[in-house]
Amino acid sequence: MPVRVLGGPTVLIEYGGVRFLTDPTFDGPGDYPSPSGRTLTKTAPPRMTPAELGPVDIVLLSHDQHADNLDHSGRSLLTRVPRTFTTPAAAERLGGTTEPLTPWQSVDLPRPDGGVVTVTAAPALHGPEGCEPLVGEVTGFLLTSADLPGVYVSGDNASLRIVEEIAARCAPVDTAVLFAGAPRMPVLDDALLVLDGSGTASAARLLGARRVVPAHCDSWAHFTETREDVVRAFQEAGLADRLQRD
Repeated sequence: MPVRVLGGPTVLIEYGGVRFLTDPTFDGPGDYPSPSGRTLTKTAPPRMTPAELGPVDIVLLSHDQHADNLDHSGRSLLTRVPRTFTTPAAAERLGGTTEPLTPWQSVDLPRPDGGVVTVTAAPALHGPEGCEPLVGEVTGFLLTSADLPGVYVSGDNASLRIVEEIAARCAPVDTAVLFAGAPRMPVLDDALLVLDGSGTASAARLLGARRVVPAHCDSWAHFTETREDVVRAFQEAGLADRLQRD
């Protein structure tokens, strides 16, 4: 099951013959305003351009309100993708082919071989408890199919309590695409907005994940940790063998 991190939160997942893309961010380096008033700075280009990417069947969009999850090129790409699943708030703002999913709501998709892939929205929290009025809705996703191992995409989730809830329903998860990077916001007393390396290792253990693909831990200046911090945390937790090589 090929899973390739293209930079930031953008990951290409080929599952059951369906090509999924998470949070498309294909702009070059530059500055972006954010709803909180601070500037978000992208520091590196993507590892692949949209032209090199090839056709995408489905976009799994954690949320649309922050440029490090959906930038200008990503918005343009959405207009060329048959279906995008995201939060109800994002679907209302974006329109087009976006479709809202609430936590634990599922959609069945046909596979090229005649099978079915099920996309299920997973709960997520983009910061500490009670942060929603400031940061807005976010979502994660689960991909399942009768004859394939399951995939969990965390989206911008900072809550291990929510990971425990997901694990209680779905563990073990074969492949976990875990967003990390430990971004923080002063107005929330520098609380984590997405998991740090230690939290990512804890999430992997809770989920019983055989393979972990770290994402959302490079290419943006406001991330306080890098992939190296995630690797170090997994080594310290005795889970380094679960990490997919970058």
